[in-house]
Amino acid sequence: MSRTLLSMVFAASMMAQTAGADGPNVAVDIAPVHSLVAQVMEGVGAPTLIIPANASPHEYNLRPSEAAALQQADLVFWVGDDLTPWLHHGIETLAQNATVTALLQQPETKLLEFRENAIFETHTHDHEDHGHEDAHDRHDPHAWLSPQNASQWVSIIATQLSAADPDNAAIYMSNAAAARANLDTLIKKITQTLAPARGGQFVVFHDAYQYFETSFDFYAAGAIAISDAADPSPARIKEIQTRIHADGIECILTEPQFNPKLIETVIAGETIKTAVLDPMGSTLPIGKTLYADMLRNMAETLTQCLVD
Repeated sequence: MSRTLLSMVFAASMMAQTAGADGPNVAVDIAPVHSLVAQVMEGVGAPTLIIPANASPHEYNLRPSEAAALQQADLVFWVGDDLTPWLHHGIETLAQNATVTALLQQPETKLLEFRENAIFETHTHDHEDHGHEDAHDRHDPHAWLSPQNASQWVSIIATQLSAADPDNAAIYMSNAAAARANLDTLIKKITQTLAPARGGQFVVFHDAYQYFETSFDFYAAGAIAISDAADPSPARIKEIQTRIHADGIECILTEPQFNPKLIETVIAGETIKTAVLDPMGSTLPIGKTLYADMLRNMAETLTQCLVD
């Protein structure tokens, strides 16, 4: 074990001694999933967020308080190795006594394969994959952007919490039922929000949105980068520029941490609108309302960029 991790374990141990004992201690990796867990736990307790909403989930160094939350945890909910492979060792080391649920590995989760090309072909649903064998590195990890997946996840979360805390099982199950009903309503509202923009063409900063696209049958024309962890190649930028010019792309959707110089290079004098999508809810208050607010904001941003 590294000296850094040893120090973190010691700090976590000291902080754990002062932890409260009321209800299960629950740790969650990212803000959108934390929001779902918070909905299910309402009236019993509140989960602890491990990765701040304004931090990249791909690279992050745990603070002692976050390490302590993992060590104290009775349950851990995380998206899984495909999103945060660096967190795997921390969970194994610090949360040895916790029930750990990797949501991408649950059979109820609908998985989509990565799209490798800069330009996305006409959607045929052929890239969908519901299998879960050897899922690591083969599937797009941004599955929380599907409200249908979120609906499945609140049921999984409620089941795990009920097993760990049977005295409050009725509350968890009731909250999960309410969350699913709210997600059904959210899907209908977002469908209505997107209606005026249907037929518009847009490009995203990096390919993180196909779960949202598939949920609402509203697809991006391409992505400037495969991921937000690496800049695109000159060839990929050229391919996107050609598509923008040839097909009259109306909107480029960036992200809060995007490189403005890169966007200027891609636009290269074209008259095209830009707007910011936030797939992590990084500017929203942490808690039970974040998930719905995040998806609503994404739909409204997309519609405004294409219509206004």
